[in-house]
Amino acid sequence: MDHLAILDAKRKLLEKILRKEKTIESRWYVHKKAPYQQIKEGEVIYFKETGNPVTAKARVSKVLFFDKLSLKKVQEILKKYGKKIGFNKITKKNAFEKYKNKKYCTLIFLSNIEKIKSFTINKKGYGLMCAWITVKNIDRIRRIDKK
Repeated sequence: MDHLAILDAKRKLLEKILRKEKTIESRWYVHKKAPYQQIKEGEVIYFKETGNPVTAKARVSKVLFFDKLSLKKVQEILKKYGKKIGFNKITKKNAFEKYKNKKYCTLIFLSNIEKIKSFTINKKGYGLMCAWITVKNIDRIRRIDKK
């Protein structure tokens, strides 16, 4: 399977991934949503920032799933993995406030991170606010420019 992760452009997360300052992509939810239990080692994630084309990809080297999160468990995850998720001391505190009521967490360890030739995608049918898409092959949602 291929995955498309859509990142908040304001937070500059893609830059951190490409600089290898962020080597774990995390997704936190109140309800079970992709990629929870839908991603596995060896698969490929393509990355794009909101409003921009896809410009990077990485291979999944490891995945951890957490459920029934408590305040303590959220703190433990952030303490153990926060730096690799891309948080510093200040943003880790903000992250705790943001994630303290979440019940599910997916940690995706990234390897073979690389910039790629950019392409646009067609999200039709996946929802306007969709931040993660899983497809059999990325070509299913890749827009082909007609020249």
